[in-house]
Amino acid sequence: MTTNAELQKQDTVLVTSGTGKTGRRVVERLTALGVPVRSGSRGGGVPFDWEDGSGWEAALRGADAAYITYYPDLAVPAAPEAMAAFGRIAAGCGVRRLVLLSGRGEPQAVVAEEALREAATGIELTVLRSAFFAQNFSEGALLDGVLAGEVVFPAGSAAEPFVDADDLADVAVAVLTGDGPAGVVHELTGPRLLTFEDVAAELTRAIGREVRYVPVSGPAFAEALAGHGLPADEAGFLGDLFAMLLDGHNASTTDGVKRALGREAKDFGAYVREAAEGGAWQK
Repeated sequence: MTTNAELQKQDTVLVTSGTGKTGRRVVERLTALGVPVRSGSRGGGVPFDWEDGSGWEAALRGADAAYITYYPDLAVPAAPEAMAAFGRIAAGCGVRRLVLLSGRGEPQAVVAEEALREAATGIELTVLRSAFFAQNFSEGALLDGVLAGEVVFPAGSAAEPFVDADDLADVAVAVLTGDGPAGVVHELTGPRLLTFEDVAAELTRAIGREVRYVPVSGPAFAEALAGHGLPADEAGFLGDLFAMLLDGHNASTTDGVKRALGREAKDFGAYVREAAEGGAWQK
């Protein structure tokens, strides 16, 4: 196994979405360790666009490892073809280690995982199957709703083991640097199940003003997304995806974070307190 010290001296890591929710965190952590990082993005110093594969080889050439996050989700119909193409290029460029962000309980995402595994010949592949990010309430699409006091989402009464994005980034970095279990599938969740009603109650206590949960159907949620400018096909996909993910089949916790890092996963309550203290929901 490559040691962390050896990797810091030798390895370069490509982060395909270096400005995204987890990619940004991975870049920050690798940089702090002294690991050379290429932060890929559509308009950044290392051009990388999932809709334009012409720049992938340039981004991968000379990299030893890559952290892969596919937009908008690994379950979209185009993902398997993209993963296969990326895997072939990575293999041709001599990349040795890949860490792929995937979704927990997403059958179509598994198809894309396998497409990457088959194409990335000779490369060590680690898959991080993640639960719903806690940070979606403070950095993502649900932030505006929290600020307005109303979280509208197609989750019904299902419970979800929200995972902290910092925990996921820590796992990704541990694998990328050779300090964590590699070549396996890590199923990552938080330590506790919460419904969206529970989330609203915790947000209300931490912020000091009421936040309520408003359940809607998947199609109604998609219509709302389209009304905010999201393309209709992408909005429809996300509405169906969230309704499927939050139908109750993911209502269980795992010890994946502890297995990878040797410590417990951060509880949602701790995340909420830290985010509130950091001003995440100040108007």
